[in-house]
Amino acid sequence: MPIENYSALKGRPISSRIATGKNPHYQVLVSANGVLFRIAINVRSDDGSEVEFIVNSHFEHPITEVWESLPGGLTAIASAPGGAAIDFIRGNLAQPWEFRPLPMSASGPDNDLNEKIDAYVQRAMSDEFAVIYAFGAAWGPEENKADAYFGFKPGRGIHDIHMNQGNPKGKHDQDNGPWQDGGLVFSFPTEKQWVAAFLKFQSQAWHSDDTTARPIIHADPEHPHLPHTPVSRDGIPTLDVPDGLVRIVAAYVNDIRTPEHETVTLLNTSDCPVDVTDWTLKDKQKNAIRLRGVIAPGITRVVDIEAPMTLSNKGGVITLLDGRGIKVHGVSYTREQARQPGRTIPFQS
Repeated sequence: MPIENYSALKGRPISSRIATGKNPHYQVLVSANGVLFRIAINVRSDDGSEVEFIVNSHFEHPITEVWESLPGGLTAIASAPGGAAIDFIRGNLAQPWEFRPLPMSASGPDNDLNEKIDAYVQRAMSDEFAVIYAFGAAWGPEENKADAYFGFKPGRGIHDIHMNQGNPKGKHDQDNGPWQDGGLVFSFPTEKQWVAAFLKFQSQAWHSDDTTARPIIHADPEHPHLPHTPVSRDGIPTLDVPDGLVRIVAAYVNDIRTPEHETVTLLNTSDCPVDVTDWTLKDKQKNAIRLRGVIAPGITRVVDIEAPMTLSNKGGVITLLDGRGIKVHGVSYTREQARQPGRTIPFQS
């Protein structure tokens, strides 16, 4: 059963509290049109292990246009593609090897999760134009009950500000679902900057079923944040987890010719040839084209995009899947990146 009341909170941060050992949640007080809410952010898992995180200080993705149009306050969100919902995997918002574990607190500057989150909350509070967005499970209003941290009535807010899929069997298995991941996002309009903070637990698998969001390849407890190394058999790599084996490194989206000739460039990052026969490329609408042949180690392959797949000039996502339908790599690009005709969009990760 997915999490209840999947929602987005949009407003101005006005106060905060650092997480402590007794309650490992960083708390943010938010005001939206004069109504108060609280964001509760996990900075340590239930079993005391470290949380993995990404802070992308220059987040670019077409979904920010949707987020910007949200009204202030809490808004219920459909757990489906094409809207404001977050899905780290299917929405190409992050790469698995970008996540790094950090302790809740540690001595020294800027080396724990409390400090990473607090830096952007404090910056947003000092910027009158900044907006904070939180995605997760909403609660309240709790009539005649004051908030436990900031004392406002009625208590209300949002939690589960982390990945909400890929949980193994156990306490949180019932929370699995696609298109319902949590996240903390900051908009700094003056600098035209978006900052995204994404969290996941070390026990959560990156690859999950499209319907149930239960693990289809379980997390590697020894190297949960590293790309997996292919194992070569007869010169062709076979592996359970293909993360980053072949990567999307560029896309030619806005052609100056008519009809347009769009392309996607792939790079084999491994040290052996990769047979991409029956692999697929998909666009934002999940329209797909099938690949053929072998890509030599360290070599790029330019793929011509044909119907039904299209690369929209208004922003989009591109996803690479192996022959089993397991995601290998994914990227996104914005309307602004696709604005200039004849230019190729490069992707770094």
